[in-house]
Amino acid sequence: MSQQWHYLHGEPQFSGVLKATPEDFKVQEDLGFAPSGEGEHILLHIRKRGQNTQWVARELSRLAGVTQREVTWAGLKDRHAVTEQWFGVHLPGKVMPDFSSLESEDIHVLAIARHHKKLKTGALKGNWFELRIHELSETSILLPRLTAIAERGVPNYYGEQRFGHDFGNLTQARAMFNGRRIKDRHKRSLYLSAARSYLFNQAASARLAQGLGEQLIAGDCVMLAGSQSFFTLNEDNPLDEVMQARFVTGDVRLSAPLWGRGRLPSAELAAELEQAALAEHSDLCQGLEAQGLKQERRPLLLKPEQMRWQLADTSLHLSFWLPAGSYATSVVRELVKDKHTHENIGE
Repeated sequence: MSQQWHYLHGEPQFSGVLKATPEDFKVQEDLGFAPSGEGEHILLHIRKRGQNTQWVARELSRLAGVTQREVTWAGLKDRHAVTEQWFGVHLPGKVMPDFSSLESEDIHVLAIARHHKKLKTGALKGNWFELRIHELSETSILLPRLTAIAERGVPNYYGEQRFGHDFGNLTQARAMFNGRRIKDRHKRSLYLSAARSYLFNQAASARLAQGLGEQLIAGDCVMLAGSQSFFTLNEDNPLDEVMQARFVTGDVRLSAPLWGRGRLPSAELAAELEQAALAEHSDLCQGLEAQGLKQERRPLLLKPEQMRWQLADTSLHLSFWLPAGSYATSVVRELVKDKHTHENIGE
């Protein structure tokens, strides 16, 4: 199963290679806060190379002598990369364990501190990315595209890795909605997330395909910048010059649905477009509603912050910051195609 979601800047006509080595994809978590220095939770800042988040978490639970449920992280990080991320270990009334044996050629403990709160999934401000793309088939026309992405952003799609190999997580979600019992809470959450993410991508892609990804229309549901708050453009919040000005300055942002129970917050033309985009996926919509998820929203576009780049021969060195929940590969997708597979580069 494959999926071709709409591009904001048009489909790239040139190719490159990402992740030739783990060092080509570097990620640094930005928690947005510092450990308090006291409390029953241990926070560990770890740099890993070629290891996935769950493996490190299992090692931490073993060394600390706690169940895996007592080890948490703010966000999953890719395995084929060099990443710096935080882990939390709940150790009420216990002395600090010896984590030194975790050290290896590919695992380094950068810092250890106590904290008064559990480190929960999503409890981070964002991530810094440093990427290298090699074997570029064209560089002269890459500069205007980089500038356009820095100025206008990219579609805020969920990365295809969220859906699993050959969209297997989506297949499992449909099976779960049709009655298959999933005992593993992690897998259940993974499948729900895959279904909801797929619907978001579908709705966002349909909006972009209409050429309406960068303008307000009647009934739009817009989000306040830097928050999860949203409101609908209606009689109380009219689509007038003031609203247009707020949109241009970035105070409000277009959004697409994260499906769940309740009334779709958008209205009029905006609601018609969203409903039409998801009409053939009513099984996923109904399944999410039955699982108790509520209607939420996600920004339609993603604008990389502090974006910098350097071209050298046939290689690109690219760095930027993204808010939590966003995908670096959504940025790369608008730049180049994978030279080896001729498909979109995925994380």
